[in-house]
Amino acid sequence: MSTYSRIGIVVALSSFLACQFIACTLSSPSVPLPILGERDIKERINDGVKVIDTLYHTIPDFTLLDQDSSMVSKKTLKGKIYLADFFFTRCPTICPITSRNLLKVAKHFADDPRILIVSHTVDPKYDRPYVLKHYAAELGAPSNWLFLNGPKTELYKLAGADGYFSFAQEDPNAPGGFDHSGAFTLVDTTFRVRAVYDGTKTDSIPKIIADIQLLLDKG
Repeated sequence: MSTYSRIGIVVALSSFLACQFIACTLSSPSVPLPILGERDIKERINDGVKVIDTLYHTIPDFTLLDQDSSMVSKKTLKGKIYLADFFFTRCPTICPITSRNLLKVAKHFADDPRILIVSHTVDPKYDRPYVLKHYAAELGAPSNWLFLNGPKTELYKLAGADGYFSFAQEDPNAPGGFDHSGAFTLVDTTFRVRAVYDGTKTDSIPKIIADIQLLLDKG
């Protein structure tokens, strides 16, 4: 399956999940973003009263290294709103496009410490931290942008349905040897997925910026 087909699947999944949980409510400044993914309903007794808790899909635990070889985990990102994607520095297809689009978002929020951009390499063997650091410098990435490397199995699991609703795998038949989505995933301060965008589309950027601002304003 081609990379662009993967993008279509991810965006379709995002739309389906949004419709499933908010009945396709039209987005407006007064309507909060949906919480995507499956949820569990748990009942418990508190002081003799039955309480119903809703447990939402959240990004699983991880431990990765950034471009400065500093450890990054959920603890590092706690309390942050962030936009996540998957890429690799030698990507000959969509990555130059998605990186330029992410750069616009990163620069827009460069002075807001509550916002981060988090890019995960799908080629960790080559994209060592020093390679990622050089890539970030060449791109002109501001300091609110983390480029992460780690075990391939952990990165690919994070990309999938248990994590960012994206896609990544090694594929010798794909351009550059890796097949991955161009999706951007918006994650809130409690690691819930709030939106998935087609990162190859420049016209997605105003929507992404507006949605991040909506999370900042309303949660």
